[in-house]
Amino acid sequence: MTTLSLAIGRPTLADRIFARGIIMDVVLVAAGAALTAIAAQVVVPLWPVPITGQTLAVLLVGSSLGALRGTLSMLLYAVLGIAGLPVFSEASSGMSIILGPTGGYIIGFVFAAAFTGWIAQRSWDRKILRSILGFLGGTVVTFAIGLPWLSFTLGLNLEQTLNAGLYPFIIGGIVKMVIAASVMTLGWRFFEREDQRRAAGELRD
Repeated sequence: MTTLSLAIGRPTLADRIFARGIIMDVVLVAAGAALTAIAAQVVVPLWPVPITGQTLAVLLVGSSLGALRGTLSMLLYAVLGIAGLPVFSEASSGMSIILGPTGGYIIGFVFAAAFTGWIAQRSWDRKILRSILGFLGGTVVTFAIGLPWLSFTLGLNLEQTLNAGLYPFIIGGIVKMVIAASVMTLGWRFFEREDQRRAAGELRD
């Protein structure tokens, strides 16, 4: 009998920890949104775009949950913020944030989670180098949406947009990609060792 689940395609790291099922999927989607909300409060204040832990959370949520659940998790995060819950950076909320300079990044999180989830379901998150490259792609997706939005809302030219919305985040972005890649590959390595240990035990029996 097939278990009803939002998870489709190849298993992700979350599927190695939790059995697939609609209730668990809902819990994981909510947990991903909560993790992003918590990470958003880790802030280095800058104007117009602060440095936060959100992008790290997005990479982890997308890759661990997969494309569909990761996308739903970021959509839930955005909807909760729009509805008034203080889940955006510095406990902010409201539609004004989405329509403001940083709104494009929040929308970009949805697509970044979809992308990183998609590549994770193709096993890109199991080896460190491929994982970093995949997370680089997810980060590029976020900025590809965030930067034009920033430019439009503030009327910035290309140089001003890059100075305000990209250059201050390069070093931190690299660090976040390495952290996310390390977490994911170590998680998979743990389960691979468990599988090998279980297989060896079965052979001895």
